Amino acid sequence: MSETGGQNILQLFLEAGPAAKAVLGTLVLFSLASWSIIVGKLWSFSRAGSATRTFLGHFRKSRKFADVLSICDSCEASPLVGIFRAGYAELDQQVKAGREVAPADTSRLFVKSFDSIERALERAAGVETTRLSKSMSFLATTASATPFIGLFGTVWGIMSAFAQISATGSSSIVSVAPGIAEALINTAAGLVAAVPALIAYNNFNGELKRIRSEMRDFALEFLNLAERHFT
Repeated sequence: MSETGGQNILQLFLEAGPAAKAVLGTLVLFSLASWSIIVGKLWSFSRAGSATRTFLGHFRKSRKFADVLSICDSCEASPLVGIFRAGYAELDQQVKAGREVAPADTSRLFVKSFDSIERALERAAGVETTRLSKSMSFLATTASATPFIGLFGTVWGIMSAFAQISATGSSSIVSVAPGIAEALINTAAGLVAAVPALIAYNNFNGELKRIRSEMRDFALEFLNLAERHFT
């Protein structure tokens, strides 16, 4: 955008009425908040993906569940870590309970209920999904609400233009230009706020679905390994 164009837009904003400024200010706040969420989510999903690859590599090489605990702290960003910890905690609790019942038999370790472990894994997956989807609803709200906020500003600008025509008795471009300018700026601002939020929300939602599938696969893998070792 040229310097002249930027000055013209700034001048139009400064000359706009209170309603138009309020609408523009609201749209700017929505836009800034949504962009901060977008940047944060990009970083969060990137860290989660990198940590998941590292964690899975270590998990599949380890012979014991206890060996995996050593890498959990360094892969904290991965949602699989939370699932593993929940499953391991339930598994360890059942093994300890079995030892208390039959302390003399230490040759084998038994698990009483794999259904309980599965429920623990599902609860942990829900917690991780909630954590990863945090603030995404604001992107959806921005994408759906800001065009209508901009439309309100557009209607208000057109009303101002007609009011100016009524007051001056002139329909020349000079008399209606301020109101039309307010209308166009609010329309553009609404779209500028909505489009990036909509694109980001759809992309993040697709990434979240992929991670959910990854978590389900990991939970099944965890259960299969537990059944092989403790039955």
